[in-house]
Amino acid sequence: MDRFRMIFQYFQSNSESVMNGICGLLALASVKMYTSFDFSCPCLPQYNMAYGLGIMFVPPIILFLCGLILNRQSLVMLEEWRRPPGHRKKDLAVIRYMCSSIMQRAMVAPVVWIIVTLLDGKCLICAFSGSMDPQKFVGFANVSTVQAQQLLAKVPCKDEELMRNTTSRKAVTRYLRCWSQALGWSILLILIIAAFLARWLRPCFNQATLLQARHWSNYIDIEQKIFEETCCEHSRLFAHKCILHFFESMRQELKLHSFSLPREGEGDEEGEDLLQGITDQDQVNKLLKTWYYEKPPLDVSQAHQRHPLVRERSPLPWADNTSTHSKFPQHTNV
Repeated sequence: MDRFRMIFQYFQSNSESVMNGICGLLALASVKMYTSFDFSCPCLPQYNMAYGLGIMFVPPIILFLCGLILNRQSLVMLEEWRRPPGHRKKDLAVIRYMCSSIMQRAMVAPVVWIIVTLLDGKCLICAFSGSMDPQKFVGFANVSTVQAQQLLAKVPCKDEELMRNTTSRKAVTRYLRCWSQALGWSILLILIIAAFLARWLRPCFNQATLLQARHWSNYIDIEQKIFEETCCEHSRLFAHKCILHFFESMRQELKLHSFSLPREGEGDEEGEDLLQGITDQDQVNKLLKTWYYEKPPLDVSQAHQRHPLVRERSPLPWADNTSTHSKFPQHTNV
């Protein structure tokens, strides 16, 4: 059980591993979807191309959008791009790095779908069977142009009586499948070569900019997580205090029903410390607005210079109390 907990904590703290896992699952899902899909070409000249190309390119668009939606960093990147500068300037190199990373992961599943469809060949046969030159095939050379187009459109339907076990249909099918598989393997080869060159030529260039962009993109993600977790902790304590105040206001009525209430002042000191003096809705709204418009600069040496909103408040309780360190996640990877 401890081992599973450690694995869960690792993936929870490592967004890159989570996104890689989601990317792999989407790729496997695309293959499973295609293999379980019942491909039925309409075998009509005016619909074959639309159906074949639609099956080839519409699902990749859906998978691409799913990859963007499931990737948490896409929202973080958009927030970083659109946020006001405030006390912290925006680094376009970091935003470009995040966008590139998001796009690369989102494109894996669509590319897998397209390559699988090309290697299978059914979509290309359905889409372009009606576009073939009838003069290149013996069975279609002695018929009119309209009849040839109708017969070519029925090539993907091997159960049609007119095309069943005909040599011409098999020739057109082999010809288009050959081109489809050649295109699929060519795309796969180009992608592998591009990945190989990107991996092995990267050390030949200056790594400082890449390391900086990767570091600060991870920092933005971790900072957002810690802020959300801290807000959740504050909300829990805020709700706890509101409920206690409600119970205090009804103490006399609750005593008649034999409810045991905490004594006055019990836990108040600890709750006030954890709430950091933010004890009403207006203060919370002002704090959240200040975080959005005026994020603190990336300089921890200025930590002693408090923001005006929290200048008169007590220091953070976890700054001097080691027992509270376990309440917040420890992020060490960048």
